[in-house]
Amino acid sequence: MAMNLVVLTGRLTKDPELKYGASGTAYCRFTIAVGRAFQKGQTDFINCVVFGKSAEFTERYFRQGMRVVVCGRIQTGSYTNRDGATVYTT
Repeated sequence: MAMNLVVLTGRLTKDPELKYGASGTAYCRFTIAVGRAFQKGQTDFINCVVFGKSAEFTERYFRQGMRVVVCGRIQTGSYTNRDGATVYTT
């Protein structure tokens, strides 16, 4: 059985943004800054998205600078931009 589980602790870089998809499902995007434990001064910026009631909760209660714990999964993808170049996402 394959497992895809990630737990991140960091700070919100800005207030989360809530939007609704064509089907009416809420989704919220935000970025967290996560420091590297063994490389002082190095930070990774991780883009996150939550859906449904979790998205509405996130937008209502979370603010820039708050320390948060995110539990979820990593998903990768790609698309072709207007210039014809392939863009990879995580």
